[in-house]
Parts: sequence; C-alpha cells; structure tokens
Amino acid sequence: LVKGLIAAVVGVIISIVGIDMQTGTERYTFGSIQLLDGIDFLVVALGIFALAEVFYMLLRGGGGKEVPRNAIGSLKLTRSEVKEIAGPIGRSSVLGFFTGVLPGAGATIGSFLGYSMEKRIAKDGHTFGQGNIKGVAAPEAANNAACTGSFVPLLTLGVPGSGTTAVLLGALLVMGVNPGPMMLEQRPDVFWSVVASMYIGNIFLLALNLPLIPYIAKILDMPRPLLLSLILIFCMIGVYGMSFSVFDLLLLLGFGLVGLGMRLFGFPAAPLILALILGNIMEESMRRALQISGGDWTTFVDKPIALGLLLVALLSLGLPLLKKRRKKRTAM
Repeated sequence: LVKGLIAAVVGVIISIVGIDMQTGTERYTFGSIQLLDGIDFLVVALGIFALAEVFYMLLRGGGGKEVPRNAIGSLKLTRSEVKEIAGPIGRSSVLGFFTGVLPGAGATIGSFLGYSMEKRIAKDGHTFGQGNIKGVAAPEAANNAACTGSFVPLLTLGVPGSGTTAVLLGALLVMGVNPGPMMLEQRPDVFWSVVASMYIGNIFLLALNLPLIPYIAKILDMPRPLLLSLILIFCMIGVYGMSFSVFDLLLLLGFGLVGLGMRLFGFPAAPLILALILGNIMEESMRRALQISGGDWTTFVDKPIALGLLLVALLSLGLPLLKKRRKKRTAM
C-alpha cells in the first residue's frame, strides 16, 4: 500500500509538470524550455513499461540466453475458464463503459482501472502477470467497453471522450454534421450508421484476429537479442516521431531507468500511470469545484455523491491496513 501511494504521488507530480493553464505559472520545469509543455504520457508509459522491461531482461542476462517456452495451446476456452472470466468481464465492462463516458478519460484509463480493480478483488490477484487468464480478460473488457462509452459524450453532447473520437468529431464537422443533442433528430442516418459500425467493426475484428493469434504469438519465438533490439528501436522511433525532440529520447531513457528501479525495489507501475493520467483531470475538477463554491472546501463533503466517493476511497486505503493487523494478531 505504501509503495503504491508513493508511486501515485510521483505520477501526480509528473502530470503537473509544465505551465499551469489557469495562472501561467511554470511548475517543475527547472528552467527548461522543453518541459514547458509538460511530459507526454507516451514517453512515461514506454519508459516505465517497455524500456524498463528491456533493461530488466538485460540485467538478468536474458539478452542472449533463450528461455524454453511452452507451445501455443488451443484458442478454445474450457467451461471452467469461461466461468472464471465471466465475473471479471462483467465488472470490467461496466467500469470501462462509465470510464469511457467521462470526457477525456478514454480506453487507457479504463484498462488500468479494470486491471487494478480485478487484481484487488481476485483471491489469486498475486498471480496476475504470470499467466492468470483473469488478468487478461479484465483490462481487455474494460478497454472495449471504454471505446464504446467514449461515443456517448460525442454523439449526445458534441464533446470527444478520447483522442480517437476527437478525430471523428473533426471528420463529422467537415461533413457538415454537428454532433450534439439535435443530431439524432436532424441526422439520424449518421447517428445510427455510427452505432451500426460498432457492431460491424467487432465482427470484422473477431473474424480477423482469431485466425491471426497463433501467428502474432510467434513473435515471442524470435531470438531474445533481436526482440529486445526491436522493442528499443520502436520505442525510440515512436517517441521521436511524436515531437522530433532529442530531449524526449533522454526522458524516455530516464523513465526507463526509473521503471527499472521500481521493478527492482517492488514499486508497482500501475498507480504511477493512473495518477499521471488522472492528475490533470483531478486538479482541474478540484479547482473548478473550489471556484464554484468560492473557495469553500466543505463543497467536497456536503453533497451525498461526493461524500460517498470519498468514503469509498478511505475504505480502499483502510481495509488493507486492517487486514494486515488481523493477520499479525492471528499469527501471534
């Protein structure tokens, strides 16, 4: 719990690097011009996850020695596996959908939330990341549901819920279609075409992905040095192609080392990424609430919904501590 909170605080600090959009104040830039626009999520995510994994494998000596792998089994799910993932899929689908409905949230947040929630709920959550099928089903279900949910604010309010829907908003405006409350009445053909395209798209994805899964999985059979080299190259190309900045490559390297340190000392990466994504949203929402209330902090507890969410957050922090105390008492 403590290491998770430390990682989350670091993620919030990274999210507020740059110029404060309300006051114009520079924060954590240390006089660097390159940090005025903040640190992009892609740089942090690739560094913490991809590059850190490369460094970790090299540190373990996995760059040259091949580890024997199990052969790819059948793609069919057994009845026991279906029962096992039914609950995680249902819970993560609901969570992912409502996450996608929030403007600016998107599928990335939904995936991490679904994974972290299921890892905390599951009795065998400690096996997530080691082949547990629930650790795959939960984030994928949340991701798919969030993609669909992001269309709700676009089609009903004209507000894009993710980067993809923002591009779609621009395409609709070019076509002379104004997404919003009147879209269903004025252009029902476009509205229902978008809805139908979701069903058709899922059918095509299913038809394409199922036959290709065995071939995609064979990427893991590549020689380990070649695989690590390709991961490193693609990370650098992706980051450099985003801003054409060498400084971002240095940041990528720095976050890769940070991720390696977190991996070695047992700090979870998911809280950092979640805090990075939600940090700006949390700050903007808090400031907006304080502006509306005239700086009165009691506005966060005088409404039932806000008070209920705060209590749930406190319970999520307090329950692990209570469990540890009970274990210590029983052990004594």
